Amino acid sequence: MTRADTLLTNGSIYTMDPTRPRASAVAIRAGRILAVGGEELRELIGHGTRVMDVEGRCVIPGLADSHIHLAWYGVGLRHIPLVGTRSLEELLALVAERANMTAPGEWIQGRGWDQEQWPDRRFPSAADLDRVAPRHAVVLTAKSGHALVANSLALERAGITATTPDPQGGHFERGPDGHPTGLALEKAMDKIKAAIPQPDAAAIAAALPAAFERAWQVGLTAVHDMASPTEDEVAVLDAYRQLHARGELGLRVVRYLSAAALDRGRPDIPSDDWLRIGGIKLFADGALGPRTAAMLEPYVGEPDNLGIMTITRARLAEVARQAAGAGLPLAVHAIGDRANRLVLDVLAEAGPTPPKRHRIEHVQCLHPDDVGRLAALGVVASMQPIHATQDAPMADRYWGARTATAYAWRSLLDAGTVLSFGSDCPVEDMNPLLGIHAAVTRACPGGYGGAEGWHPEQRLTVAEAVRAYTWGAAYAAGMEDRLGSLTPGKWADLVVLERDIFACDAAAIAETRVTRTMIGGEVRGPRSET
Repeated sequence: MTRADTLLTNGSIYTMDPTRPRASAVAIRAGRILAVGGEELRELIGHGTRVMDVEGRCVIPGLADSHIHLAWYGVGLRHIPLVGTRSLEELLALVAERANMTAPGEWIQGRGWDQEQWPDRRFPSAADLDRVAPRHAVVLTAKSGHALVANSLALERAGITATTPDPQGGHFERGPDGHPTGLALEKAMDKIKAAIPQPDAAAIAAALPAAFERAWQVGLTAVHDMASPTEDEVAVLDAYRQLHARGELGLRVVRYLSAAALDRGRPDIPSDDWLRIGGIKLFADGALGPRTAAMLEPYVGEPDNLGIMTITRARLAEVARQAAGAGLPLAVHAIGDRANRLVLDVLAEAGPTPPKRHRIEHVQCLHPDDVGRLAALGVVASMQPIHATQDAPMADRYWGARTATAYAWRSLLDAGTVLSFGSDCPVEDMNPLLGIHAAVTRACPGGYGGAEGWHPEQRLTVAEAVRAYTWGAAYAAGMEDRLGSLTPGKWADLVVLERDIFACDAAAIAETRVTRTMIGGEVRGPRSET
């Protein structure tokens, strides 16, 4: 009889495997699930078997973040954290504090500001930053990642002047005199970010372990790391390669590449269950925050604003053909209903690329006629529940009645769509329990939307939300045969929670603590004794 290396006992185990959804014990051998069951698994205890009594706690498969910018997040841990700033003056105080600690002439970066959370909802400007940091080049990226503000020295170093034209798919905000105000939207950000010295592979590799630690603390065992427009993609891949070679890759990483990678050829990295290429990440439009998401009808109160399409239909179709030739699916950012329709139209022509699947990232606002099209085309809805609860007031303000099919998880799931959930970190907090809470309650800060949540008809059950962070994520990457459920033969990636999120009051899910995270049968996360 094959003996277990590790046996978890006395658990309230939710396997996400429909053939055996509940159990009280899991046996692990050589990093994989050996058996799932109850007290009978004690027969698998042998010399050296590690027995872990989890004392009735909730056990679920390892959670995966289907849309995260992990390398960007890791490097960004060293930048000014601006999430939660309540006013422009609070932001400026943080910049001034960092300037006082930084040598003149150096770059200062920060991210996370959201003007919608400020009293006057005014975008910051170069003049604002110049007041507190005139001798530093300052670039601050918005929470959405689709806007930034740069001060005068940063604009000068980037060569941005009154005569600089707007790039296709982007816009430099200008004052009455025609000079840039410092605000750059969408692809206009690229020229400014290109002037910032980029970290090399060694620096990225050094920054990632801190990101792994934070991921383990919230129960993440796998991530789908999405290429960011201005990062050095070659350096990021090299950093992952270095960590993998040293056995220091702390999460299972599915990396999605930019379209530029198709011209370089498939990168020479391992394609195993620790590190692999998932597909090609593209942008079809902007975001709700800066009102650049591409819409079929104008934004409320802005009759001339339909948002910004950041790719043409011809270019999207061309990349789809290239990616298919390389055996890779597309993962296309689409937030507005116009952008989502364009992507669906092109993917309908492109066809599937099994066993990997095309995905739409965010799917934030759909026209009612398009809700059923993802399932019909086999397109995965890669969504971030926490966006709904954070964005609800803004969505109502700018989209009005169209929010009936915004963040429409229930409608998509009922239509047969596979949901794959994530966080979009560092845009939002990476904690998947916050996402599960948002999906189940649609409860917004301050009670916005009412006691039943914002558009409560789109809520999911706990099991449906957890499935989207486990099996759904594995399915999206074509890895459901080895990840996503606690099934014999699959990797022993699992999470122990302090409370049973399937049975507790839904409001308590957001406060639930992870007590143990295991990847391949090894404890990686919090080591609270259970």
